[in-house]
Amino acid sequence: MEEEIDLRQYWEVLKKRWLIVITIPLIAALTSGIISYFIIKPVYQASTTLIVGKKATEEGAAAAQMLDNNVLLANQQLAKTYATIARSRTVEENVINDLNLTMTVEQLDKLISVDQVNTTEVLEIKVDNTDPKQAASIANAMVSEFSKAVIEIKKVDSVSIVDKAVPPDIPVKPKKSLNIAIAFVVGLMAAVGMAFLLEYFDNTVKTSQDVETLLGIPVLGVIPNYEVARKG
Repeated sequence: MEEEIDLRQYWEVLKKRWLIVITIPLIAALTSGIISYFIIKPVYQASTTLIVGKKATEEGAAAAQMLDNNVLLANQQLAKTYATIARSRTVEENVINDLNLTMTVEQLDKLISVDQVNTTEVLEIKVDNTDPKQAASIANAMVSEFSKAVIEIKKVDSVSIVDKAVPPDIPVKPKKSLNIAIAFVVGLMAAVGMAFLLEYFDNTVKTSQDVETLLGIPVLGVIPNYEVARKG
């Protein structure tokens, strides 16, 4: 019974401060929408996948190599080494020179990520950029320069491209709907907290119910507040 009374009191606080509870979440969502749609530049992501391996030296050796678990495990471990080579300063400098990019190596490195696809020997190079065509160009140039570097350093025979990078149509950032939803929820939480905070610091008596709650005695009568029309 006491819990039910407390819940009713909470509801009364929210009803009393309903303007705050509604306005703040709407303002937060609207602000987030304006920033997401009109201020933040969309970021596109282009990706390419490749496999580094050695050519078969004898007829039928390719099939045997694919089934050799030891070779597969070694290639998976080497994938981490290849990822480091792909993001090396030498490779990134060559990409900048090839495409005549107006950015430093540090700036380019922040746009690039090289990951191993699950536990396979496949590497995926991802490039984020506000220009979708440039993102694809950088990704493909990364593969080209990485191929030269890894063949020279690791003495491998080939780098096979699984999927070539193409200009993406849909940006990956910002996630507009998600940003608006998060802003609304955070605004709602802030509004509810503010409503209870204002109620906590409000020690004025406004209604007969406040008198009963404060003094613990019933109200016997209420004097109505009305204006008496003036006589001429």
